[in-house]
Amino acid sequence: MALERTSGAVVYRHHQGQLEYLLLQSTNQGNFWGFPKGHVEGDETLLATAKREIKEETGLALTINTQFAVYTQYDLPNGNHKEMTLFTAELADQAALTLQAAEIKNAAWLPYQAARERLTYDNLKQLLDEANAYLTAK
Repeated sequence: MALERTSGAVVYRHHQGQLEYLLLQSTNQGNFWGFPKGHVEGDETLLATAKREIKEETGLALTINTQFAVYTQYDLPNGNHKEMTLFTAELADQAALTLQAAEIKNAAWLPYQAARERLTYDNLKQLLDEANAYLTAK
């Protein structure tokens, strides 16, 4: 069993008085909705991976908040084991998204409840719950 390590971020913005979260729809099988993230390459750190993946998938160059991180792990259908770490990253301006056509089919900025309903997997919903609790407690 191979270990797959991924990193990314729960990207958010303040829009019209509320928090909105950026969700991406993958082009792979299932077209699942999730967060900007991807595989760690070589001896890359989790922080470097998160920055690179956000930039590749969305065109955004964001500052990652390393004071908050959520983690999950699970087994994949191919027999591999995946470990995923997500930080938070705020979009402070109204920069436009430039989606990576090869991997990302669609994107949406959604308030918490709508984002939670749109996420495909329960473990991602739990990670959003944790990130939202952290962000709204500030």
